Amino acid sequence: MTKRVRAKHKIDRRLGENIWGRPKSPYNKREYGPGEHGQRRRGKLSDYGVQLRAKQKLKGYYANITEKQFKSIYREAVRMKGDTSENLIGLLERRLDALVYRAKFVPTMFAARQFVNHGHVRVNGKRVNIPSYRCRVDDVIEVREKSRDMGLVLEATQLAERDVPDYVDADHSKMKARLITIPALADTPYPVMMEPNLVIEYYSR
Repeated sequence: MTKRVRAKHKIDRRLGENIWGRPKSPYNKREYGPGEHGQRRRGKLSDYGVQLRAKQKLKGYYANITEKQFKSIYREAVRMKGDTSENLIGLLERRLDALVYRAKFVPTMFAARQFVNHGHVRVNGKRVNIPSYRCRVDDVIEVREKSRDMGLVLEATQLAERDVPDYVDADHSKMKARLITIPALADTPYPVMMEPNLVIEYYSR
């Protein structure tokens, strides 16, 4: 079961962007915030507000990550060698639920967590039901044979609104995918502009 308490469909409108690029996003019809005061004119954001919005957008994109989990990933990105912003994106994209979504085994990022939780996915032949499981380069992710005819799996593979990124090698005939390389920000197909540098500034205040 999802940890999200608030209605996920309001996220796009609250952030003012269609962050998943969904054709059915409510933001496509109502380009203002949800609720009674949603149509009020928004004031100019402070530097802190801009950083907070960038953090909310990136964390919200990965659907079910808690604040505690997200901050833990940030801290790990800081400890790693290299650019912290790129490290952050690489760590997020190596999550098993993110890779299941990228491989187009499920239609949404929200469905990916539940799909993994319910035991429909194997990594290198072993069942893994932890969405935050961190995959490594050349790990093989596959949908369990009994789960391949599920409606959401068949729907996802036919989606025309997004493609499998270059850093994932997906074979939908066998329902297998392999992580080829750890992606950088420029490689990651976000439908909107993500600014991990502002996320780093937010947490390093």
